[in-house]
Amino acid sequence: MTVLMTVLGIVLFLVGLLISIAWHELGHLSTAKLFGIRVPQYMVGFGPTIWSRRKGETEYGLKAIPMGGYIRMIGMFPPGEDGKVTARSTSPFRSMIEDARSAAYEELQPGDGSRLFYTRKPWKRVIVMFAGPFMNLILAVAIFLTTLMTFGLNTQTTVVGSVSDCVIQQSEKRDTCAPADPAAPAKAAGLLQKDRIVAFNGRPVQDWSSLQKDIRATVGPAVITVERAGQRIDLNANLIENKVAKMDGDGNAVKDQYVTAGFLGFAPATGYVPQSFGQSVGRMGEMMQSGVESLIALPTKVPDLWDAAFNGAERQQDSPMGVVGAARVSSDIFNLDIPVQHQLVFFINLLAGFNLSLFLFNMVPLLPLDGGHIAGAMWESVRRGLARVFRRPDPGPFDVAKLMPVAYVVAGLFICFTLLVMVADVVNPIKIT
Repeated sequence: MTVLMTVLGIVLFLVGLLISIAWHELGHLSTAKLFGIRVPQYMVGFGPTIWSRRKGETEYGLKAIPMGGYIRMIGMFPPGEDGKVTARSTSPFRSMIEDARSAAYEELQPGDGSRLFYTRKPWKRVIVMFAGPFMNLILAVAIFLTTLMTFGLNTQTTVVGSVSDCVIQQSEKRDTCAPADPAAPAKAAGLLQKDRIVAFNGRPVQDWSSLQKDIRATVGPAVITVERAGQRIDLNANLIENKVAKMDGDGNAVKDQYVTAGFLGFAPATGYVPQSFGQSVGRMGEMMQSGVESLIALPTKVPDLWDAAFNGAERQQDSPMGVVGAARVSSDIFNLDIPVQHQLVFFINLLAGFNLSLFLFNMVPLLPLDGGHIAGAMWESVRRGLARVFRRPDPGPFDVAKLMPVAYVVAGLFICFTLLVMVADVVNPIKIT
């Protein structure tokens, strides 16, 4: 059964990945056709073509390696300064530029002069290049909104998951009580597993975060009101000081940092709590911010990735993860001892997170990413606008092809980083429990 669920998880992730890529390229395709740009190819994947079919002027196909996709648009770059597109040079950088320019015209047909990508106004080119990442953002938002508002967010609740037998400082990192350890205040007060705490010292409890703050701020007598078997019961507890984990602004424990605070001695149960529309939007905003911060921090993750891949170091939980790692996590999800409904929500949220990452990554303003073409079109718009203001001749289209040497460097770095992540995902994968 484990092998079957592992295969199922990997297959479902690959299908979801292909759908996400196809959805991304559909954004480029639909807007390109809307603005009259000829698109000879729409391909999902790279490498050898597995299947293709021509419909109208466009060939639609599926390739062997599901690591991306593309559409081919005629005239991505303007002609060179000499008006030609096949000029050659002994300079390797110049050759990169002209090879890219030639590729943009290799399928040029009679009548295509008015259907070239570079001839469209900058704002139209921005829309065409932005439409792909935007489709991934739409998919991510739709999934997250649906799961957050209907199924909920897996979070700590005010239901008692377990009650500690004794008082142990969290900095000691042990689970077994010693003879000298005093009894936990929660156990002494009669708190039981599955009790739902509804009030603390007479104040209604709304969520785990506020309850945790009240507990940590209290040392001495306290009245804990619980709901048990449909009845409300007041329990008298005597909270004591203890060394507990320090919490950050988001309510997460800070690793190896501790503070002295009030201690009751129980662990909250986790459960899925449906979120309102406002809460869901706020949660997605937090995920977007976290994604941007993670993207900016990618270069700093290289040493840890290298150590995890080649030196046997522990793989950090916030380590970058590639397609191989995500597929493994997907297989882990379907092997978790949780209800099937929870597995499915976990899985589709993984796909939503993947689409959010695709959006953010493609918006980086560097070629060959979509953001690089967007930046080029916007710069052209600025140049032409300034020329009109100062009554200067129109500078013409910005030649994005001149940035191809930079694009090759970016692509090379990305390939190296992808290979490093892949090795780490294989030999030292991120695991979930």
